[in-house]
Amino acid sequence: MKFKIISECKHTGARTGKIYTDHGVLETPFFMPVGTYGSVKTQTSEEIKDLPSKILLSNTYHLFLRPGMDIMTKAKGLHNFMNWDGAILTDSGGYQIYSLEGHRTIDSDGVTFKSHYDGSMHRFTPEKIIDIQRIIGSDLMMVLDVCPSGKLNLKDWKEAVQLTTNWAYKSYERYNKTEPKYGHKQSIIPIIQGGTNKELRIQSAKELLDLDLENYAIGGLAVGEPKEAMLKTTEWMNDIIPLEKSRYLMGVGTPVDLIECIRRGVDMFDCVIPTRNARNSQLFTDKGKINIRNAQYKDDYSIIDTNSTSVLSQKYTKAYLHHLFRMNEILGLRISTAHNLHFYINLMKTVKLKIEDGTFNSWSAKFVDIYNKGRND
Repeated sequence: MKFKIISECKHTGARTGKIYTDHGVLETPFFMPVGTYGSVKTQTSEEIKDLPSKILLSNTYHLFLRPGMDIMTKAKGLHNFMNWDGAILTDSGGYQIYSLEGHRTIDSDGVTFKSHYDGSMHRFTPEKIIDIQRIIGSDLMMVLDVCPSGKLNLKDWKEAVQLTTNWAYKSYERYNKTEPKYGHKQSIIPIIQGGTNKELRIQSAKELLDLDLENYAIGGLAVGEPKEAMLKTTEWMNDIIPLEKSRYLMGVGTPVDLIECIRRGVDMFDCVIPTRNARNSQLFTDKGKINIRNAQYKDDYSIIDTNSTSVLSQKYTKAYLHHLFRMNEILGLRISTAHNLHFYINLMKTVKLKIEDGTFNSWSAKFVDIYNKGRND
């Protein structure tokens, strides 16, 4: 998928750009709502499109296990299955496999693991992950990687880099030997690993950059390392990855994380934080986070957020949403999820405008300061 830079901040690594897919042009930087199982929790595909979002993320590991590739084949891919006409990026499942410690075995050719659903045994190889994603029909396909914890030692990080590089080349070979099944183009994205070690990150990047692809991912962060180490590693990647390549920082993060990493040259993000936190009654606003379950909102009849672009946040009061959460009503989850997704998508819209009008540097510093000092109840 071709990536084109549109504008750049003169004082930071921030830039705007476009990624061209057969399901639409993706304007960077952007945030992808997470639809792990083929749906963004509590939201319809139409509601995600209306955010507006032109891309969402799903997961190869989970879709392989359920509903399975027989169903996906009969449905003619995930786009048809979930009635989504935007772009889809599928994670390879490397992170999920990492989380199955004690229930998986990694070797030089792939990984054998036990399903967390029913205990059945399965085998993933780099080649099989490409085959599965051909069936899913995702526009952007992540290659199989080894995602070690941010708290592991140098030896583990070295092994992860070696395997991830070898698997990326096997994935690339399989990708070139196979064709899309549903008439639209698909592209692979290799994942740079190396923990928070600069030399390993440089090694991983250089080895994968020899593939000369348009888009590259930064993996192995937001897995337990200190926030300062995550930001420093992202800075290294901005220096290492050529400007003409897009950068996808996997699994990050909070609103402040997004702004800080955009300052460091990142173009693409995904994270469960806006949807997961919404289900736990936490709302993101321009002035910080609020927990709508707190007693102070029981008699607060003001609109949820007058600055939100979510129709639901403009129509309902804090007291009503507080009541819905107290009574475990599903409507509360829908309202809060829509609210947080609108906040994230509109944050990215604002970022693009600020980069293009030349005020991103000062605006971003002010945003981070206000957000860090803002409400956090």
